[in-house]
Amino acid sequence: MAKASDVKRNMAVEHNGKLLVVKNIEVSSPSARGAATLYKMRFTDVQAGSKVEQTFKGDDQLTLVDLTKRAATYSYEEGDTVIFMDSEDYSQYTFNREDIEDELLFITDDIQDLKVVIADEKVVGLELPQSVEMVIEQTDPSIKGASATARTKPAEFSTGLTIQVPEYISTGEKVKINVEEKKFMSRAD
Repeated sequence: MAKASDVKRNMAVEHNGKLLVVKNIEVSSPSARGAATLYKMRFTDVQAGSKVEQTFKGDDQLTLVDLTKRAATYSYEEGDTVIFMDSEDYSQYTFNREDIEDELLFITDDIQDLKVVIADEKVVGLELPQSVEMVIEQTDPSIKGASATARTKPAEFSTGLTIQVPEYISTGEKVKINVEEKKFMSRAD
């Protein structure tokens, strides 16, 4: 058992007899004194494959389900299917493109530390590393003399991801991106 406030993305919980994987959490703090912080969670139902939304108070108890995580690599795409390969036994894991749309924004051929999440011997999701390194496909030209000020510009990547980067960054540079916040961290080494 865990409090709703302790639940994170990609964790699995059992609720109303269903195995659910957390896809997104929105936290809202009411302005009234004494009111409980609410956690609106979006889940994927593992058996049905459907999306479920539920709101919990911060101290509501949820039953956590043990997950197995296997190191994997991106293999290939075929239509609406994306295939990943287990790094140890070379077995394949298949996902619907629609189910992992958010994760695909960060997945390139050379991504490191990618894990496939398994619950009850069924593949339920992907776990990305905290940060990834990607090459900027297109951005406005860098401005000569631009310093590391707060001014930013949009940068596009080959995966379709667009984030804000500092003005001094140019097209073709490799940058480090925080996956959770979808934010620029630094230039990559």
